Amino acid sequence: MNVNSKKTTAALLGLFLTSSLLSGCQTGNTPEKKNAIRIGVSLYRADDTFISNIRAELEKRAKAYEQETGIKVTLDIQDAKGNQYTQNKQVERFVSLGCDALCINPVDRTTSSGIIDPAMAADIPVVFFNRQPVEEDMDRWDKLYYVGADAKESAVLEAEIVAEQYEKDPAFLDKNGDGVISYVLLEGESNHQDSLIRTEWSVQTLKDRNVPIEKVTGGIANWERSQASAMMEQWLSSYPDKIELVISNNDDMALGAIDAMERAGANRIRVVGIDGTTPGLDAVKSGKMLGTVSSDKSGYADAIFTIAASAGLGEPIPEKISLNGEKYYWTRQNHVTKDNINP
Repeated sequence: MNVNSKKTTAALLGLFLTSSLLSGCQTGNTPEKKNAIRIGVSLYRADDTFISNIRAELEKRAKAYEQETGIKVTLDIQDAKGNQYTQNKQVERFVSLGCDALCINPVDRTTSSGIIDPAMAADIPVVFFNRQPVEEDMDRWDKLYYVGADAKESAVLEAEIVAEQYEKDPAFLDKNGDGVISYVLLEGESNHQDSLIRTEWSVQTLKDRNVPIEKVTGGIANWERSQASAMMEQWLSSYPDKIELVISNNDDMALGAIDAMERAGANRIRVVGIDGTTPGLDAVKSGKMLGTVSSDKSGYADAIFTIAASAGLGEPIPEKISLNGEKYYWTRQNHVTKDNINP
């Protein structure tokens, strides 16, 4: 064999060995597809009716995902009981357990660093839901997401229930016939963005729709049925025969107002709420509530779970989850009255 032939053979042999080594490296570096995923879920309060509804839908979606994909899902669901310190500790535990993703319903939307910092350090995606962190926190990392219902849309839809009823039959709302609808307003938490926006836009929309309204009083009942019931009982005593309409930031407080009305025998006051919870929808069916605003709770939970599972597995978010600004998902909503509620 001449010198040139030897050089050619050596070169070919080197190329073969290099290709084999590169091929081996690529095979070794290809991550194996996971057959299980663990998701840590922290609820600001498990006894909140709307959150309880979302939790149930989330659990259904996880079971369906297991059947669809064969990937085992562990949902580690914890109740923060309204305590941010407790929730931060739950997040630290999720990180120590090696969760693939976190789904967090924050206690305090203004102090999310105790959630974001450990998640970022461990490279664990976070899906916030229902209580929207401030924009500055959401902008800190590209693996932070939010799923919720647009608060302004909720308020507008709630007001439209009242406006449409007024246009159809003013006397149904104006029980004393003075040409003005006297209302009370039940508000959620003072620092919750949904409460602030729902309060503003429910009233503004009624004015925009030329419904003659006059505020009697209002108060913060922190989304709770019992607090709203006590507040409404006091108002009925302080303003006898004055209140004609209750505008509530959510269904639980609306139901609390109804509880007080039933005790007092005040059965001509109309009540509207937001959330479309199971008890709220039952109250609409029975005629105790004029209407509520219902979000697509199965779609809501599907978005939370799908984003968490996809991000946790390192996969792109499916196109069916249409994200606004690559971070936000807004669930569909519609107003529900006795005329359009499913039997």
